[in-house]
Amino acid sequence: MHKIAKPVAVFDERLKQLVADMADTMYDAPGVGLAATQVDVHEQVIVIDVSDTGKELRVLINPEIIWASEEMQVYDEGCLSVPGIYDGVERPARVKARAVDTDGKSFEVEADGLLAVCIQHEMDHLKGKVFVEYLSPLKRNRIKTKMQKEERELKLQKSGTR
Repeated sequence: MHKIAKPVAVFDERLKQLVADMADTMYDAPGVGLAATQVDVHEQVIVIDVSDTGKELRVLINPEIIWASEEMQVYDEGCLSVPGIYDGVERPARVKARAVDTDGKSFEVEADGLLAVCIQHEMDHLKGKVFVEYLSPLKRNRIKTKMQKEERELKLQKSGTR
C-alpha cells in the first residue's frame, strides 16, 4: 500500500479492462472509490462513484490536483484497505483536478463534498498514503492493534484451533 504509482503511458485495451475490473471490485465491496494500488497495480488510475444509484462511474487517470480551497472540512473516511475503520480527516473542502480518460483525453473536474474527499483520498493511495496516516499517533496505534488482533483471530479460525 505504500508504493508510489507510476503515470499511465499506454492507453489500450489492457487499461480499459483494468478500469472495468476496478469498477466491479469497488461496486462489489461496496465502496465509493478505488485506486489501482489497492489491487496491486501501481499505475495512476482511480475509479469513483459517489452517486446513490451506482451508475455515475468516474475514471481519473494520471490525476493531479490543480487547485484546492483554503476552506477545510472534516469528513468521516473509511477505506476498503482498512476495513471497519472510520475517522474524521481534515481536507480542503473543494478541489479542481485534471486527469485523462481511458482514451488519453484530458479533462478537469471541480468537486466538493464527498466527491472532493474521495478524489483526494484515492489520490493519496497513488502516492503511497493511507487515510489513517492523517490521524493522531494514538489513533493509528489503536487501529494497528485492532487490525493485528483481527488478523490473529482470522488465522486461528482458518487453522481450526479456535
